[in-house]
Amino acid sequence: MTIEFIGFASTKEYSESGGTADGPVVDPAYLRAVATAHEESGFDKVLVAHSSASPDGFVIADQVLTATERLAVLLAHRPGFLAPTLAARSYATLDAFHPGRIAMHVITGGDDADQARDGDFSDKPTRYARTDDFLTVVRKEWESETPFDHEGDFYRVAQGWSSVRPAQPIPVYFGGASGDAVRVGGKHADVYAFWGEPLAGIAERIREVRAAAAPYGRRTRFSVSLRPIVADTEEQAWAKAEEILERAKERAGGPQPGFKNLDHQQQEGSKRLLDAAAKGDVHDKRLWTSVAKVTGAAGNSTALVGSHEQVADALLDYVDLGVSTLLIRGFEPLADAIAYRTVIDLVREGASRRTPVAASA
Repeated sequence: MTIEFIGFASTKEYSESGGTADGPVVDPAYLRAVATAHEESGFDKVLVAHSSASPDGFVIADQVLTATERLAVLLAHRPGFLAPTLAARSYATLDAFHPGRIAMHVITGGDDADQARDGDFSDKPTRYARTDDFLTVVRKEWESETPFDHEGDFYRVAQGWSSVRPAQPIPVYFGGASGDAVRVGGKHADVYAFWGEPLAGIAERIREVRAAAAPYGRRTRFSVSLRPIVADTEEQAWAKAEEILERAKERAGGPQPGFKNLDHQQQEGSKRLLDAAAKGDVHDKRLWTSVAKVTGAAGNSTALVGSHEQVADALLDYVDLGVSTLLIRGFEPLADAIAYRTVIDLVREGASRRTPVAASA
């Protein structure tokens, strides 16, 4: 198997357990350092995330692509705030300057409060229906060589056409754990992304998405997002994990600038991580849920703890289920991006000798 590794690019050092909220939100030198570190460690892409308080992702993506030669960007986009024709042209323009190095990560939005901060008061079922219509128009804008019309429930386009279109299809990644998410993602996703659940949960979710994708003839690929905590020995890794947990507890009790009053437990993905955490701190070989429990599972917050070899082996267990993309980011983002090089090499070596077991089996 060919395994794709995705890291995480942000404009300053900050995580659940480290960094500081003080100072400028955008540090250009830090972003360049993060991008360079990921490229040198063998990552294929970096995720540029999105929230109602985040800096503009298109600008960040362009900065990362300009600062590197090979590294691609998975640019998160929340439908509903840009017309789909305009969003499609924005992605296509980035692709024109950096061919084959941009992908779209669709996040419909699971938190009502975060949506409202940008002026969207629609409920989740409506948002997913809008995402369905949005992606239909985006693909038409990318693919249509002649003007097209579109009459949807949310978008109407008369004689839409773009002078800039990607030479190769721009991949669409998709996240979400609700029934609506699986239905829409099954229809549109090239890659469906999961947070780091226990292996049995990932196998279950792969089966659900495959069933939703089957009527459309889609051969969906799958991604899992995890937070590896690695060291030279397992004992050192667990000591590091305990330090991260203590810092996360201190931070969770303090102010969270820009994210007050957001209820992450509205998100089905967060609920699934918290359900796992309630059943135990460690699952499978070394999936650690304690930080998810402390933070309310605000984002992908489950970790794999162990030596480089042990963490690589645990990642390969997800590969055996049919996962071909691994999104890994650390609690010390820059230092961990550098440290993960050994894990990436080990996983790629191991994957080259393994045949994935279809989750539907």
